[in-house]
Amino acid sequence: MKWLAALLLLAFATTANAASPEQHYLEMRDRYIAKFSKSETNEESSRQHTAALEQLATALRAVTGPVSIKGMPADAASNVDTLDKRDSGFGHLDGLAFASEGDKTRVVVTTTSLLKQWLRQRREDGLPQAIDAALKSSEFYYWAIYDSAFAKYADLPITKPAAATAAVAVLGVRGNGDLKGNPDEIGVVVIQGEKVFYVAARDALKTEPIPACEKVYKQMMAKPVDKKDPRGDLKHEDEAMAAHTKCFAREAPQQRWFAAAVKKAQSQLDLLPLR
Repeated sequence: MKWLAALLLLAFATTANAASPEQHYLEMRDRYIAKFSKSETNEESSRQHTAALEQLATALRAVTGPVSIKGMPADAASNVDTLDKRDSGFGHLDGLAFASEGDKTRVVVTTTSLLKQWLRQRREDGLPQAIDAALKSSEFYYWAIYDSAFAKYADLPITKPAAATAAVAVLGVRGNGDLKGNPDEIGVVVIQGEKVFYVAARDALKTEPIPACEKVYKQMMAKPVDKKDPRGDLKHEDEAMAAHTKCFAREAPQQRWFAAAVKKAQSQLDLLPLR
């Protein structure tokens, strides 16, 4: 029976040393990042880059397991859409991305383990390291998907599904320049078991300016700029924007459109395969 014991030991060692689906994905991703971050941009490189992203999507399906999103195409792509560190959109959240026609709604499916790993990678970008704190920050919605910035304007108090451990919804503005405006993007994140679902709905609703907050913004912008500081103008604008969004978050629940925003956020949960 010695041969049987040896066989069992070999099987155990092989299983122990085998990479998990997540490890396999991360190792593959990092190899491709090292490759494409120093390669020249040409037709052949672009073809290989597309093929690499398709391979990553296949590897991610082994991590997340079968997933279908209501009303979305079945074929999900990698939410990581560039493997070149030199690109502005580099470093999106690792996960499968489902997109509606016109990309008005995008759903990213990942795992709590991949989310924690991604938060560590984004520590220097100001992302909180605790998941619950990260999901309430502007930075999460800024860096997780899309190549444009995001400013959080208000929390939306949705009802957490019974089987979920967390459900967070925010209202904000996305753009490549000035982020002061009427918020129209809703971000919803639900965690159930090991799965994490992030729904981004753009042009989701119409909101209106809040006069009291407009007044706060104008007062802040009227303050003198520190000309001795090379970043004085930027700091001045950032402080005015921070005061504006803080006011907006406080006043939003009293606005006539707020109930519709909460209802719209709650409806995004219907897209998800929650038990």
